[in-house]
Amino acid sequence: MDYLVGIVLLVCGVSPSAGLGPPETKRNVPRLKLSYKEMLDSNNLITFNGLANSSSYHTFLLDEEKGRLLVGAKDHIFSFNLVNINKDYLKIAWPATPSRRDECKWAGKDILKECSNFIKVLQPFNQTHLYACGTGAFHPICAYLEVGKRPEDNIFRLETSHFENGRGKSPYDPKLLTASLLIDGELYSGTSADFMGRDFAIFRTLGQHHPIRTEQHDSRWLNDPRFVGVHLIPESDNPEDDKIYLFFRENAMDGEHTGKATHARIGQLCKNDFGGHRSLVNKWTTFLKARLICSVPGANGIDTHFDELQDIFLMSSKDPKNPVIYGVFTTSSNIFKGSAVCMYSMSDVRRVFLGPYAHRDGPSYQWVPFQGRVPYPRPGTCPSKTFGGFDSTKDLPDDVITFARGHPAMFNPVHPINNRPIIVKTDVDYQFTQIVVDRVEAEDGQYDVMFIGTDVGTVLKVVSIPRESWHDLEEVLLEEMTVFREPTPITAMDLSTKQQQLYLGSAIGVSQMPLHRCEVYGKACAECCLARDPYCAWDGTECSRYFPTAKRRTRRQDIRNGDPLTQCSDLQHHGQHEWPGHCGIQGHLRSGEQQHVPGVQS
Repeated sequence: MDYLVGIVLLVCGVSPSAGLGPPETKRNVPRLKLSYKEMLDSNNLITFNGLANSSSYHTFLLDEEKGRLLVGAKDHIFSFNLVNINKDYLKIAWPATPSRRDECKWAGKDILKECSNFIKVLQPFNQTHLYACGTGAFHPICAYLEVGKRPEDNIFRLETSHFENGRGKSPYDPKLLTASLLIDGELYSGTSADFMGRDFAIFRTLGQHHPIRTEQHDSRWLNDPRFVGVHLIPESDNPEDDKIYLFFRENAMDGEHTGKATHARIGQLCKNDFGGHRSLVNKWTTFLKARLICSVPGANGIDTHFDELQDIFLMSSKDPKNPVIYGVFTTSSNIFKGSAVCMYSMSDVRRVFLGPYAHRDGPSYQWVPFQGRVPYPRPGTCPSKTFGGFDSTKDLPDDVITFARGHPAMFNPVHPINNRPIIVKTDVDYQFTQIVVDRVEAEDGQYDVMFIGTDVGTVLKVVSIPRESWHDLEEVLLEEMTVFREPTPITAMDLSTKQQQLYLGSAIGVSQMPLHRCEVYGKACAECCLARDPYCAWDGTECSRYFPTAKRRTRRQDIRNGDPLTQCSDLQHHGQHEWPGHCGIQGHLRSGEQQHVPGVQS
């Protein structure tokens, strides 16, 4: 039976090794697996292997307008050409001063790994300048970077006449993550603000107003957090209601768990929060946080939780108020290693922030939903014409401020769409680290293609395909590619839709690869169709990039079912000998069905 099926597949132009196997293993087998050497040999990878005196290419800023990728690294900032990162790149050396390096060494830090200037913040400041901050050998420092207004200006220069204190903008310790967003001349940062790495806070600095931060040394607000991302998401059509959302993981609050557990969090702040008048002066008055759940429901009602939030990606929709949130999680469990991707909707997030506050009560001092009277205006609401008419957070009544200080956490968690992850990987020797998502227009609809970075320097390209409905998604692993010369965690990722390229950062360098390699799926319509890659379609002669505007007659693509029988059968009339009666086999076997082939004895 197997021998004959192999013959049929070969006649169809499909490699028999292309993934026939027991149905349960099928989902984890990539349609295409390319090693680092194969990626290079097939011209699908460009790598910048770094400078001898630099490393830690962890901070990315993509500028599609100017066609550049800005990368912050150890003692350097780079500006790469989006078309080819190895062509005409620019660099600025920005090391820590010798005296700062000496101080750092005397303080007992590692001269090579810690006593340098690791660039942690790269944000657009205005049309001609960026704002950059680094660890400055455990003495954070910031500066402005001139990049010119037009791409042809070719300016890339650090303003060395004016350096700023980087405390509250960049961490001291290069190992600590920071998340930042510069908007309207103000910098929002989640970072650690002291040499010891104990005072974690969410800051707003720069701009006209007094710097503002979260309450200090109050574990109810932040409990040893690690920041992952920060984004502005409008709440209504009135900009006064705009909110800043922060994504982080932190230790669970006392009493929530025995032992040391991690929770993934989403935090919110109002953009027009200027602190309180008598209490919470120069502190946030609108800070709230909620738990993000990403778990697999198990037998006996015990869920497998993925709590270590690693990365976040916001997929914008037609409505800027409602992006889809993709989160990458790993387990904090010692029992097994695993990763998951969960999706969240902003309506679910807002519902939780309008729900009950968490409150500690009773003899056991457990967290319970707050049942008492909530003061008006509701803590967490932005001062605006939309709600209540307060002009400023400084005008808020004392009871609102007092309540806000004591109840920063929400009782209900945010559950993912469909209450479960869209991808789970537990039986592999790697964990997810990063994610970017591209929305791709295909013949049978729009698909979100995920590019997921791992801690061994590989990238997975995965598409979620609705089976019966959006509530029932099938995950198809299209490709697994090795993008660095040695196993190294991927720590930064960005995607250019204009260039159709993906950029990847790690400790050892930067890599670039195209979003699609349709030609590698083979030389037959059936193979192209079976790949189920939304970027690719059979054009009559080869597997090539699909463009929605092309004529339908010659384009063959079926992402939802991957069924070459319906797509390729009429091609024999055009001189294509595709054996249509048999070329459906692999498509059906791949989805785990037994198919009876005429004339073949089982």
